[in-house]
Amino acid sequence: MIKQSIRRRIVAISVGLIILMLATSVLSIVMIRRVGHLLDELSARYAPINGHLTRINTLSLERGLAVRRMVIAKMQEPPDVLGYRARLELYNAKGDEVESEAQAARTLINSIIEDASTPSDNAALARIENRIENLSDTRRKLKQETGELLSHLEARDFAAVRRSLAQADAARDELDEKVNAIRLSMLTVSDGAIAKIRSEQTRVALTSAIVTLLAAIVGLIFANLVSGGIIRSIRQLLEGTRAVEAGQLDQSIDVRATDEIGQLAAAFNRMVVQLRNNQRIKETFGKYIDPRVVEGLIDRPNLTAAEGQRRVMTVLFCDLKGFTSLSEGMTPQGLVKVMNHYLSVMSEPIRNNRGIIDKYIGDGIMAYWGPPFVDEADHARLACLAALEMIERIEKLREEIPELLGVRATPMEKCDLRIGIATGEALVGSIGSDVMMSYTVMGDVVNLASRLEGANKVYGTRNLVSERTIAAVGTSLEVREIDRIVVAGQSRFEAVFEIVGNKGDLTPQQLASRAKYLEGLSAYRDRRCDDALAALNASLEAMPGDGPARALIERIESFKAEPPPCDWDGSWHIEK
Repeated sequence: MIKQSIRRRIVAISVGLIILMLATSVLSIVMIRRVGHLLDELSARYAPINGHLTRINTLSLERGLAVRRMVIAKMQEPPDVLGYRARLELYNAKGDEVESEAQAARTLINSIIEDASTPSDNAALARIENRIENLSDTRRKLKQETGELLSHLEARDFAAVRRSLAQADAARDELDEKVNAIRLSMLTVSDGAIAKIRSEQTRVALTSAIVTLLAAIVGLIFANLVSGGIIRSIRQLLEGTRAVEAGQLDQSIDVRATDEIGQLAAAFNRMVVQLRNNQRIKETFGKYIDPRVVEGLIDRPNLTAAEGQRRVMTVLFCDLKGFTSLSEGMTPQGLVKVMNHYLSVMSEPIRNNRGIIDKYIGDGIMAYWGPPFVDEADHARLACLAALEMIERIEKLREEIPELLGVRATPMEKCDLRIGIATGEALVGSIGSDVMMSYTVMGDVVNLASRLEGANKVYGTRNLVSERTIAAVGTSLEVREIDRIVVAGQSRFEAVFEIVGNKGDLTPQQLASRAKYLEGLSAYRDRRCDDALAALNASLEAMPGDGPARALIERIESFKAEPPPCDWDGSWHIEK
């Protein structure tokens, strides 16, 4: 029933709008045809009249020229009889044409006056027609003067010819002046006709615009009245949809109808309930698992595939140095407060740089970057940027923890960060048992990142990064090579680097220290102990307290008592 009703209303709206459009179109066509009729008159009558008058002037000049050529033909010795006759015939023919042009102009003027379907200045046109008719008197006078001139030519009385020629020229000038005056009057009347056409065009455009606007208003009112009953329930659905789009999942639609719109409203309410449940799941588990993993587990079932996938990932481990001794004097409540604040501060740079926090391990953080959350070309750089931002926040954290505990004497000097970052192939997917699973990463790259975090203790650094990570980062960061190390569980050495800062941000002291350190590292690997010590001490002078330089100096000093084996490859084994 409702489908038929909606169909009838839609058809009624369409028919009404079509009728309004047809009425507007018919009116516009009628008015446009009126303007077209005026333009036709302008082109078919006014323009030819001006052309006839112009040709009368031209013909008069041609007749005067023919008379002069007849005089020249008679004055020749012997006289040019054939030329004289040819010019005489041309003179007479041009006279007939003048009469024809004048008659044609009068005929067109009379047709304009007689046509009552177009507005015209009939009085002015009648005066012009009368003036054209009166030209016959001037033309008769010119004909008489020219006849006398021709008689004198026949008698070869050239003195009389000169007098007659002057009188004929005067008569011709008088005729030309009258024709020019008539032409100017006709141009004025033509300009008036053009002005009327322009006025009519403006009126047509204005009338069409007004009629179209009125038709549109009437059509809108009609459509609004007819469609009001249809869209009332749909508007409720639209408002509910917008509320859901804005995140307001507590909305429901109360539509009492049992038709299709009512069924749609019921389905909408069920959808909102399901969205509300999904949102509650995301909010609840988003505090325990990274929200993007939760979203993927809900929206992309393929993330839950137990077999996992091998992908190149970047893994970060972070640990708070000195936290164990600091926590010994804290109450459980204070410890929880400090831990929550520390983890919140250090987690923010990871999330800001699109990392996934895998787990918190005491005061440690494990995070990773890679597909499907980050493009493979970006994850190493984003992990390094997160590490830099975490290091920048340690000073502020040292100030905030005593304020948080309310004990300003809390020793925070020993609190610092240790970060390890590695890039490599890892197993990614949902890993666990039948009763509990975790979406995580596993593999040698995870172990390496963890070992690099611990290796910071050996070198007194805040971050150590694998060679593959640095290669993926490129030249966007300032780094320095620290050493070649063999970590527990591996048999081959790994070149490790320290992220010093963003590109171009190093001070002259940092640049000098890095250059000397790399010089000392090269000498150390070549077993040139004295050169290595000199370069490393110079590095310490540029940056006092540099941990890697002190660690290598101590190691070189120990080599004096117990040199490395002959097949030493310049690497250092870290077993703990």
